[in-house]
Amino acid sequence: MKQDSTTKPIKVYVKVRVDFAQDGTMLPRVIVWEDGEKYTIDRITDIRQAAAMKAGDQGDRYTIIINGHQSYLFFERSAALTGNNIGRWFVERKVA
Repeated sequence: MKQDSTTKPIKVYVKVRVDFAQDGTMLPRVIVWEDGEKYTIDRITDIRQAAAMKAGDQGDRYTIIINGHQSYLFFERSAALTGNNIGRWFVERKVA
């Protein structure tokens, strides 16, 4: 969808079910939206450190395919060096 001057993307933090590869790489498998709707990730085509250009901030950007559509899923790393919270997942959503 093309962004116009009346829409402004925002970060939406989401639950994500993740597998870990043998080398420790996080591989997201399912996104759970705010309303509880679950979206299975069919494929990951790219993982790189990148800015969320629309909503702002920096993180690991996963290019994912869900139901034949490409989207981005971001992992925002925690600044804490200790503890169980290593970061949070978010997507960009447009709002009017």
